[in-house]
Amino acid sequence: MHKVLILSDSHGLTTELIEIKERHQADVNIHCGDSELATDAPELAGFTTVRGNCDITSDFPMEEVLEIGGIRFFISHGHMTQVKSTLMNLQYRAKEVGAEIACFGHSHIAYAEKVDDCVFINPGSIRYPNRIKQPSYVILEWETKGAIYITFYDVNGDEIDSLPYEQYFSLL
Repeated sequence: MHKVLILSDSHGLTTELIEIKERHQADVNIHCGDSELATDAPELAGFTTVRGNCDITSDFPMEEVLEIGGIRFFISHGHMTQVKSTLMNLQYRAKEVGAEIACFGHSHIAYAEKVDDCVFINPGSIRYPNRIKQPSYVILEWETKGAIYITFYDVNGDEIDSLPYEQYFSLL
């Protein structure tokens, strides 16, 4: 079983980052930007982190491409691809790098959708959620490459089951 923690837009939170990471013990931890922490902050140890529009003093990369358990991930904050207006630019970039999963933040809106051959995941914000009341993050799990399962959690570790998104996606 592969397990990936995906979060974004923590905007200076530190204790919560540590608690969430320790709670789930994921194989890979992804932070989609706007941590507002230094690149070497101990709270971000063990996270693959990209730079958000509020990370003005960091040396985080603008994007990352990872292979995890046979699945290619594209990670971006989303501000450079204008995700608040359209997912088209993010979709084009994900396609360029051959991603099957695109993780992004910026809008603070918890979201998951498959478009063409790519699953787009915005874990929301663990500090300032938009459109839902709960600060949120995602755990993504799969046993085989063909089937992934997405669960949204609030910052306290309780599952959010009221979101209008699919939880199961096929990558075949």
